[in-house]
Amino acid sequence: MNTGAFFDIDGTLHRNSLMIEHFKKLVKYEVIDPRLWHSSVKYTYKEWRKRVRDYEDYMLELIDIYIDALKGFRKDDLEFISNQVIKLNGEIVYKYTRDRIAWHQQQGHKVFFISGSPNFLVSKMAEKYAVDAYRGAQYLTDENGCFTGEVEPMWDPVSKEKAIDRLTEEFNIDLPSSYAYGDTRGDISMLQKTGHPVAINPTRELVDYLKKTPELRERARIIVERKDVIYTL
Repeated sequence: MNTGAFFDIDGTLHRNSLMIEHFKKLVKYEVIDPRLWHSSVKYTYKEWRKRVRDYEDYMLELIDIYIDALKGFRKDDLEFISNQVIKLNGEIVYKYTRDRIAWHQQQGHKVFFISGSPNFLVSKMAEKYAVDAYRGAQYLTDENGCFTGEVEPMWDPVSKEKAIDRLTEEFNIDLPSSYAYGDTRGDISMLQKTGHPVAINPTRELVDYLKKTPELRERARIIVERKDVIYTL
């Protein structure tokens, strides 16, 4: 059997969110009305930056706005912007996580990305880091290739658990010897299912969950990366 390493992307590898970077590029190139950002998204963003609101509440609100903004656009027409997101942001990552990906690959482990960002962005990030497979949120399109506003999520524990189960079967993964890396409550199922869970810059909710789950906390490592210093808690 193979050892696997399951990585979330946003907040775990990438220092922001691929979806947010894509949203900002759509505004910059005036693909979507800039007033959408300034009227709703910018306020939510500022509230989170000031630590007035929780990160996950902020992200869920942005996802709803983003999904609605994409509705009706052809996926292929946004390909240039999608490529720009990875070109300009693909290396804005946490050093710890980048090094862990390289270490797992050197060990011959199977490396996977499981992310709540759109699958069409996750696929490009997966190619950049040469991982074995990936799963992202599926933004559905109609027969003309236009976004319908329907999404099959990959940002919640249930969806990520299904993804990890399928990858485990497909790649013959031994979960007790495997690793998982995440930062929010959406990654809880990945952390629970593997023998070596790692919480990277975890949200308060994830830390609280670890405290309430002694069996998981006993196995888990908490990593905090700030500037050029990496702390293990």
